[in-house]
Amino acid sequence: MNPLQQLIAFVTIVTKEITRFLRIWQQTLVPPAISTLLYFVIFGSLIGKRIGQMDGFNYMDFLVPGLILMSVINASYQNVVGSFFGAKWGKSIEELLVSPTPIVIILLAYITGGVARGALVGLIVTGVSLFFSDLQIHSLPVLFSIVILTAILFSLGGLMNAIFAKTFDDVSIIPTFVLLPLTYLGGVFYSIHLLPDFWQQVSMANPILYMVNAFRFGFLGISDVSLLVSYGMILFFIACLSIASLYLLARSRGLRA
Repeated sequence: MNPLQQLIAFVTIVTKEITRFLRIWQQTLVPPAISTLLYFVIFGSLIGKRIGQMDGFNYMDFLVPGLILMSVINASYQNVVGSFFGAKWGKSIEELLVSPTPIVIILLAYITGGVARGALVGLIVTGVSLFFSDLQIHSLPVLFSIVILTAILFSLGGLMNAIFAKTFDDVSIIPTFVLLPLTYLGGVFYSIHLLPDFWQQVSMANPILYMVNAFRFGFLGISDVSLLVSYGMILFFIACLSIASLYLLARSRGLRA
């Protein structure tokens, strides 16, 4: 395929992905806003008043960045795992794999769809948060870059989950037993400085910790982890999952009957 044909293939897949989640917006865009609203009411308004401050900030202000990024993580992951596994289940992914479309274009298109949904959900949740917190932006470039990188990483994770999944039950295993614990233990609701030294070191193995802290730095200017280390870890995980995804797509591992 020449560059123009590759661009057409890329735009076609991305358009399909965006149209898919916009068509069922009641299932893809509304639930994250409602669940985050409940987090704000319960953890922020009710429990937050008893906690007081966290790292020198009102607990609600401390909580907002983590909840926004958590919604981005879930949305980007769910978009790709749902769409790609659906195509795999319906055997339509085989038609895409045997087409002249390069696997890099296929990968980039699905990632772009995941990033689009993640970013849109993030904007919606940010709008909801304005009713509970007077958001201040410390660094807009950090906020923007972390949202994009986080959505890319978890779009890749969703793709790999979809490749290995054999049934719809398999699709829910990773979000339930891996993604959810990592999110709750990733510093969304607390500063890791509250943990004993041993558990602080254990937390450093959690990739979500770096994303949440870098994103919180973009809002509040504080972070439990060096910003450069956070970027380095995120890019490292993106590189690893990208290589693994390209390898699996090239070998059609688990994608063909």
